[in-house]
Amino acid sequence: MAVFNLEHMFNPRTVAVVGATERKSSIGSAIMGNLIQGGFSGELFPVNPRREKVWGKPAWSSLRDLDDGPDLVVIATPMDSVLEIIGDCNTIGAKGVVIISSGGKEIGETGRSMERRIREEADKTGLRIIGPNCLGIMSSRSRLNASFASHTPLAGKMAFISQSGAICTAILDLSIKEKIGFSYFVSLGSMLDVDFGDVIDYIGGDPGVSSIVMYVESLTRFRNFMSAARAVSRVKPIIALKAGRTQAGARAAASHTGALAGADDVYDAAFRQAGIVRVKTFEELFDCAELLSKQSRPRGSGLAILTNAGGPGVMAADALADYGLEPVPLGKETLSRLDALLPGHWSRNNPVDILGDASPERFLAAADILLDAPEVDGLLILLAPQALTDPTEVAQRIAGKLTVNSRPVLTCWLGGVDVERGRDVFNRAGITTFDTPERAVRAFVDLFRYGKNIEMLQQVPAKLPRRLEFDRQRAAGIIQGGLDGNQSTLSEIDAKALLAAYGIPVNPTEVAISASDAVSMAGRIGFPVAMKIFSPDISHKSDAHGVELGIADEPSAGRAFNRLMENARRYRPEARIHGVTLQKMLSRPDYELILGVKQDRDFGPVILFGMGGVMTEILKDRAIALPPLNRLLARRLMEQTRVCRLLEGYRNFPPADRVLLEEILIRLSQLATDFSEIKELDINPLMVSDDRILAADARVLLTPAEKQAPHHLVISPYPNEQEMHLILDDVGELFVRPIRPEDAPLLRELFAELSPQSVYFRFFSPLKTFPPNMLARFTQIDYDRQIALVAVRESGSDEKMLGVARIITERNPKHAEFAVVVGDSSHGKGIGAALLGHCLLIARDRGIEKIWGVALPDNTGMLALGRKLGFTVKRSPETNEYEMTLWLASMDRPIN
Repeated sequence: MAVFNLEHMFNPRTVAVVGATERKSSIGSAIMGNLIQGGFSGELFPVNPRREKVWGKPAWSSLRDLDDGPDLVVIATPMDSVLEIIGDCNTIGAKGVVIISSGGKEIGETGRSMERRIREEADKTGLRIIGPNCLGIMSSRSRLNASFASHTPLAGKMAFISQSGAICTAILDLSIKEKIGFSYFVSLGSMLDVDFGDVIDYIGGDPGVSSIVMYVESLTRFRNFMSAARAVSRVKPIIALKAGRTQAGARAAASHTGALAGADDVYDAAFRQAGIVRVKTFEELFDCAELLSKQSRPRGSGLAILTNAGGPGVMAADALADYGLEPVPLGKETLSRLDALLPGHWSRNNPVDILGDASPERFLAAADILLDAPEVDGLLILLAPQALTDPTEVAQRIAGKLTVNSRPVLTCWLGGVDVERGRDVFNRAGITTFDTPERAVRAFVDLFRYGKNIEMLQQVPAKLPRRLEFDRQRAAGIIQGGLDGNQSTLSEIDAKALLAAYGIPVNPTEVAISASDAVSMAGRIGFPVAMKIFSPDISHKSDAHGVELGIADEPSAGRAFNRLMENARRYRPEARIHGVTLQKMLSRPDYELILGVKQDRDFGPVILFGMGGVMTEILKDRAIALPPLNRLLARRLMEQTRVCRLLEGYRNFPPADRVLLEEILIRLSQLATDFSEIKELDINPLMVSDDRILAADARVLLTPAEKQAPHHLVISPYPNEQEMHLILDDVGELFVRPIRPEDAPLLRELFAELSPQSVYFRFFSPLKTFPPNMLARFTQIDYDRQIALVAVRESGSDEKMLGVARIITERNPKHAEFAVVVGDSSHGKGIGAALLGHCLLIARDRGIEKIWGVALPDNTGMLALGRKLGFTVKRSPETNEYEMTLWLASMDRPIN
């Protein structure tokens, strides 16, 4: 269903309220009152068969009596009447519905059955539904308050989305007190249809929205959510409070990875990769909301603290330390200016203590100096009430100055009654104010974290030094063989073979079924050897005393075999024991790591990295990420762990080969991407020495796939199937493939080759350079939302990008815009036509119906290309530009 349908709901021309009434304390009356008193200027149709008028407006006995279907229908009648009303909405052609009514899935199977029937009825016409069991929706742009909230929010540029109506009313009540405004206020309720991803998509495209704050209890359509959040968070902050942090995930985990990757950790990883800042308390959520609504985002972590008392300044510095930060060191010029202003015994440091007798003028002058300092990214002003300081007067004197500053300024007036009027001054002036230093610092850090998230999302990942190759056919055979043999767990031999098929280095392993086998194999492998029990029913071998290390000779190998078999039978008599594995005993490694994959019920496969060995579950030094990974994401995954600092080299421990570790993580990510049958996978330990890295043990759990790869991922992977080689007469062989994040340097080189005219034709502006954020936006695409093919000329390991073609979907996913750029030296050689032609074929396969683009009158090459591919080309009398349109259903010929 198209997100653009939500426009009719949030910016309606006509609204019908089913269940409208004037009866006090009723939901139908509250909704009518909010619509009228909120200033909704469109037509309003109360529906009540027992009234001639409601709130002074003519009442209608049924929706079917309306001549035209309203844009929005609000249902405030009992749940058992909703199905019939949805049928009426379909009959009259309504666009969207808000179901306030409760009594859906929250009451059990009866309610779930009712919701299913409602959804089936709505799907007949594409009717969109918000709710049921919700507070309603509000939009400042259209002065719409279609809710039964007790207040209408102040106008602003922040959007709030919540599943809980109670959280909505609490936030709304606090926002009135703190003078916080909203552009949208959305209660989603049970999310029968419209969910977080839909609303993020819709409001994220509204220029009147500067930020999004969410209260989340659960998600639906996880891939849609991740796609929407990743697209919007790059340009607008998204702050989320995810409730239910302590819910247990999979209680019975058969591997280390399953035990370590808890459900809440997966949400953390997903939000981090989507660019969302996650907060953990209602207080923190509201504090972020206030800061977002009133202040600009910090460009860095350099917080200056201005205080009239030493204690609060120390509290603020301690709070920063809790997040691994310190007050920004003040530069010489800043200190010199403060020396000239302040008494000789001031702190001469940050926090800047301007002493207890500080006047309003001293506060203002010191704030001016700090806000003018290049090293300062934000300012926290603390005031403790003292006999020589009037908190209200200080607030009044500095409020006007703070509102015109471009850097975030936070205030904290500590105390109770004496400082209330000062806080009110700041709220009325639109300045963020808090009641404790810790709350102020936490809000600042949350916004700084958002900036760091976006900065990291926009970084260009480096290429690996070599091209990665994978033996998918061999891996598929191993996995299918395990499933065909009803093996839920691969043997260690097969597990290592699976890893080896994807280029992950393993310590070769053989199986002995008798003591004599063990003796001969050990001699062939070469002493010393490691021996382990070989059983699909014993997950953790060390628990069963099923590991023997450092076997130095043949007699020892025979005795070790017998001990291992005896220990295994004693530990678990009913276990299937297939013998003992032998492998070369590796010298003591510098580090032992764990790498793993776990199939999460909601987010699909997750990748785990951390400290390995027998202490894995005790130390729990691990981090997780969602595939697919590139070098940047692999490095960030490692950097979240404490063991990463050791891998850089520590005392007598040499540094590990970090590039090889990144490569192994990428290979593991690709394995998880390609095979949805992998339920859990452990590499523990991955032994790291200065000269090599090897998987010493591996465990793989399989299950029949519920979704075919790669649809089991929530982040769309690189579409290998779109790669092809083409031969053009005037060019020769070209490699045509989807664009990758690592292509940023190639795209920059292509841009440098473009003439000023070519740049203007493509970007409609005289762009001089390719800014980093634009470069990231063009290379780090969501493959679900964009089609972007590049033409590359290969020469050994070197590549040169000759052109790019894109198709980008709109809010209506059936419609998309195209763009093409080809290097000046490659014009007229058919590259643009080949790239766009293949993009059109992919778009048609995806169900896109309409492709359009715009060309300037002088861009004769683009106009000719459009006509060649079958576009209708028309000149717009308003803009003098040419509009090119192609309906893909009419594209009945192949494109060369």
